[in-house]
Amino acid sequence: MRRKVFTSHLTNELGLEREVAMSSKTGRPTTPKTDRATETGPWGPALAQLQIWDPAWAKTCLKMTTNPWTGGVLARKFIELVGIGLNAACTSLNPEGTRRHIRAALQAGATRDEILMALKIASVMSIESCVLGTPILLEEASEGELDAAGVVRAERLKNAEEETPAIDQMKAAGQWNLAWDPLYDLGPVWTDQFMATGLGIYTSGVLSPKEIELLSIALDASYTHMYAPGTRRHIKRALKAGATVEEIMEVLKLCVVQGVQACNLGVPILEEEIAAYPGGEQRMVAGAS
Repeated sequence: MRRKVFTSHLTNELGLEREVAMSSKTGRPTTPKTDRATETGPWGPALAQLQIWDPAWAKTCLKMTTNPWTGGVLARKFIELVGIGLNAACTSLNPEGTRRHIRAALQAGATRDEILMALKIASVMSIESCVLGTPILLEEASEGELDAAGVVRAERLKNAEEETPAIDQMKAAGQWNLAWDPLYDLGPVWTDQFMATGLGIYTSGVLSPKEIELLSIALDASYTHMYAPGTRRHIKRALKAGATVEEIMEVLKLCVVQGVQACNLGVPILEEEIAAYPGGEQRMVAGAS
């Protein structure tokens, strides 16, 4: 049986018809120009089928999950940049969601460089693998093994002329995180290379320090990552950069509504498998055996 083509009373799956009126002075969102009911936020085409199967729950869930889009706390463009990061991050790798939010970000006025910056920030979150593993390695390795590693470390530093400019710059600027000390102890040259990559994000000027910290909060607090030390660190930095409690809460909401990817993924598969199953149409009715 051919896959059923989704149709819906929704006028646009991305909700792009909802435009946000922007203040010329602050650039902050004010009042939506069009009907908020058309906003679909993080949802893909699966929403249309869900509305057919369970309209009451779909309505309730849609209202909750689109709240960050309709609340007016964060600009639409920035919301979509967060969505890009959450979907493209190594803990998600969701191509459909990434494309959906890139398209919506472009529609909201984001530039290529702004979208690329969201992808860069998502890329460097993988450092948490070393933040987790290097302290354990230092604890579990024997003294002899660490001595041998120290010889290799010294040779690499010698080859690099004992220079770690990015690390030195971060320490001088007060941006060095003590949790990175084990990385430096075990791999100073590579750690400096990584920190230089991170510095490129902070010094590019594409996004403001506040926006970078808000995006970083989302990536560390996301339900596929939930890295508490990083979340705390970036919340502190966001507040210092001028973020409000309300703005940080909106970012945390965006992490939560990412959960609808379960429906975006599963509902179309469920529909296809029911249609392909003998007598499958009967299973479309709740309670059918």
